[in-house]
Amino acid sequence: MSWLPMLCLTALPHLGGYGSYLVWKECGGFTEDAVEPLGLYALQLALNWAWTPIFFGAHKLKMALIKIVMLTGAVGATMAPWYPVNRTTSLLLTPYLAWLCLATSLNYCIWRENPDEDGKEE
Repeated sequence: MSWLPMLCLTALPHLGGYGSYLVWKECGGFTEDAVEPLGLYALQLALNWAWTPIFFGAHKLKMALIKIVMLTGAVGATMAPWYPVNRTTSLLLTPYLAWLCLATSLNYCIWRENPDEDGKEE
C-alpha cells in the first residue's frame, strides 16, 4: 500500500499532462476547438492546487471537501470533451478519477470525524 501515495504524486499528474498535450496537438494548438477541453483541464488543475492549502494548511475540512467534490466533477467534465478528440486522452484521466473518488471519501470521513472547536461541524 505504500506505493499508492508515490503513484499519485508522480504518475497521475504526468498522465493528465500528457493527455492535455495530446488534446492540444490534436486541436492544432490553442485554437477555438481547444477552448473547452483545455479550459476544463485548467479548471481542474486550479481546483487541485487549491485543495492542499485548504485541507492541510487552513484545516478547513468542509471547504476542502467541497473543493475535492468540485475537482472530481471537473475531472469527469474534462474527460467528456477529451474523448471525441482522442480516446486515449480521456482514458489517461481514468486512474486520476479513481484516485479522486478514494480521496473524496477519505476527506469526507476526516471531516465527519473531526468537528470544529465549538463541537459543531464546519
